[in-house]
Amino acid sequence: MAPRALKLGTRRSALARAQSAAVARQLEQLHPGLNVELVGIETRGDRILDTPLSSVEGKEFFTDELDAALLGGAVDFTVHSYKDLSLERSARLLLAAVPRRQQPHDIALFSADVSERLAAGHELIIGSSSPRRAAFVPDFLQRVLPRRAADRRELARVRLVDLRGNVDSRLRRLREPRGSTRHLDGIVLAFAGLARLWADGAGQVLLHELLPALPRMLLPLSQCPAAPAQGALAIECRREDEQTAALLRSIDDAPTRRAVEVERSLLALRGGGCHQRFGATQIELPGVGTLLYQRAASDTGAPLESDSAQLQWTPEQPLDAPKGNVVPWDGSQAAKSSVEPIEAGIARSAQRLKSAAALFVAHRRALPGGDSLQINSAAHIWVPGIDTWQALAARGVWVEGCAEGLGFAALEPMLAEPLLQLPARDHWTVLTRLDAVGGWPACEVIATYRYCDADTAGEADQAPPANATHLYWSSSAQFDRWCALVAPGAQHACGAGKTYEHLRRAGVQNLRAFPQPAHWRQWLGV
Repeated sequence: MAPRALKLGTRRSALARAQSAAVARQLEQLHPGLNVELVGIETRGDRILDTPLSSVEGKEFFTDELDAALLGGAVDFTVHSYKDLSLERSARLLLAAVPRRQQPHDIALFSADVSERLAAGHELIIGSSSPRRAAFVPDFLQRVLPRRAADRRELARVRLVDLRGNVDSRLRRLREPRGSTRHLDGIVLAFAGLARLWADGAGQVLLHELLPALPRMLLPLSQCPAAPAQGALAIECRREDEQTAALLRSIDDAPTRRAVEVERSLLALRGGGCHQRFGATQIELPGVGTLLYQRAASDTGAPLESDSAQLQWTPEQPLDAPKGNVVPWDGSQAAKSSVEPIEAGIARSAQRLKSAAALFVAHRRALPGGDSLQINSAAHIWVPGIDTWQALAARGVWVEGCAEGLGFAALEPMLAEPLLQLPARDHWTVLTRLDAVGGWPACEVIATYRYCDADTAGEADQAPPANATHLYWSSSAQFDRWCALVAPGAQHACGAGKTYEHLRRAGVQNLRAFPQPAHWRQWLGV
């Protein structure tokens, strides 16, 4: 094609320029001969730094000036953080592309001395400008921050305060001297923004200065769903500019566009606006389907329902209604088996934990007990779900994030994010039970416990009946113990993750993965 130059309007912040530069590079690579020039534009939202935007009259704080430049012909297209766009856009503007979304989660970052502050019982002051985060984040952090040794029953105390400014100015608040009025114990940011800065040359230099030694936690969508469209970009051009629109369409990602449309439609039902205490995030999980997390709080900040998000599931493959007489057996409601420690595994893990760089604790039982346990202070510890996270926090262990009960494979894209700088998978250490060791890929896997054989006879009343037509297995050990009792034509189900992989390896044909046992029960109508 003939050489062509386009002007891209962007806010002047380091993050805005980083994400706009990434879009420019992608377009230039896809369209040889195209040259994209960044044009910096200051917005009203960039100038208001001392007041929460939720309390300021008006809207379009980060877009008005960009819109004016685009409609006036000063630039050819603009790049926005999609969550900053209001629900009503000018009819003269075209949403030409929604590129593939970055991870939508929030991330909490803490000052380097946060462990000492927690041990001393001090309240943590966390900065964020979001009413949504103010409604959901403090309660979650109180439950998952490590308990102090003096009183394991005492939850951490967390208070959110208003925080405005660019990403770098917010991060600097964590490095202010202790006692300074500007010092914060933590901040909550969108993970996507930090990831995009890290992918940018200048942004990575900035983060190399500000991020080292800062403890972190990835906030799970099941507890703290993100703002609608968080992690996505919106690329607009003038509606009549068909040539530019055609160029931009080349970077549109249909799954991202679909997810964002759903999230913003839910926001529209609530009236829209940055003042909403509402989170909605839709993700697609291969082999499982579409998961939509949403959670709302009242105007006072009190959760409207439970302490977790509502999860709506759309299966990847449609589920036919059960036929005939349904006789269900729900292994998730069976009594938990007793376990016994594996002394050799505990001794091996005790040595390994002193130097492990990255650790996945597959169950709360897998981490050996005792306050004398020594874990490398620089270790990155991840777990399968919220229950294990809270159990380890009660023992004083710092956990960075979890798989939200969806299996390790669902977590791997996050663990591979360059921003997190985690070791390659073969350098991880996994603590698990004996019968689950074989299901892990190349890494150091240590079995620290096993199910007690003596329990098998005593659990006869928990076993599935011979006429069961539909079964939900809560673990691979449960399946191995009782699969011989099951009729050949029975329908099998389990969660996504290691249990599903185990059943597939065992040759189970009539098998489906469900995000939660409740979805299986809902399908069966029981």
